[in-house]
Order: sequence, then structure tokens, then C-alpha cells
Amino acid sequence: MAEAVILKKILEELMENAKQIHQEELEKFSDQIQMAKRVFAAGAGRSGFVARAFSNRLMHLGLTVYFVGEPTTPSIQEGDLLIIASGSGETGSLKVMAAKAKEQGASVATITIFPEAAIGSMADAVIHVPGVTPKSELESKVTSLQPMGNAFEQMTWLICDNVIMILMDRLGKTEEEMFKLHANLE
Repeated sequence: MAEAVILKKILEELMENAKQIHQEELEKFSDQIQMAKRVFAAGAGRSGFVARAFSNRLMHLGLTVYFVGEPTTPSIQEGDLLIIASGSGETGSLKVMAAKAKEQGASVATITIFPEAAIGSMADAVIHVPGVTPKSELESKVTSLQPMGNAFEQMTWLICDNVIMILMDRLGKTEEEMFKLHANLE
């Protein structure tokens, strides 16, 4: 049986990108989550799917977490945290959310290719991810063998899983404890 050559190249690309992620940024991002009364997660498109999955795992840790845009999501308030996944850091609706969160006294954390973009400039914590996106006029020094923002979205998923593991350790949570909060109305 033949080796999955493209899959191997994708994984090699992600491994190279992972070398550029800074532990200090992961720790500061985790600090923001721990300090927050409540956590709100947001993203558009595929980055939104990653943010939704991340909010699910944060809930499994026992945190009060909401995905922005759901009918049961309450207003953001002082002491809360808005986490935004945005490759470009310039998505219109997400910029508005970040500004609104800051207006309300909430903190903002983001995972982005461009920390210098609008959302990153408002953020209290930023995880800078190497990647490319056709949605930015800013220039990335990175190239990708994958189309669109695939590498960013994949790396963001892995970063979110990394943050969950940091928080598991800090909060003393086990997988068994987390599983007790897993959906059971399936």
C-alpha cells in the first residue's frame, strides 16, 4: 500500500510551524482564561469551527463558556474574556466584537497570523501563528503548500488543544472529570 505523501507533507509543514509557537504566549493566553469570570469564543468560517470546538473543551474543564452567535449567549461584561480565532485579524464582524468587548470592560485574546492587525492590537493576549490567508493585505513571510488558510486553521486547532492541556494541569482536571461534562443527550 502506498504512503499518503500529501498527508505527510502537511504534517511536516505543521511541525515546522509549531517550532515558531512561543510557550510564553500559550501561558499568557491560558492566564487570561483562568482570570476570566466567563469565556466567550468567536471566529468566522473554518476558524469559527475551531473556536467552537475550543469552547466545547473549555466547557469540559468546567468553565462557563459561550460561543458567540448562539441564541443562549448572554451579554459580555467586565471581567469576561473574548477569545477570537482570526487568521487575518481584520474580519469585520470580529473587529466589532473585540471593540465591543473592550468597551464593556472585558479582555480580548486572539490567535492570529497578524498580531499587528486590528484584533491583535486590541488583545490582551496574542498567540502568533505562522500561516497565510488570502483575506489580508498584510504580508506574511510564510508560504504554505496548502490552499487558503488551511495551515493556520489546523495549527489553531492544535494550539487550542495545547491550551486545554495546560489548563488541565493547572486546574488539576483529569480526563475522567472532563468526560463527566461530556454531552449525554446524543
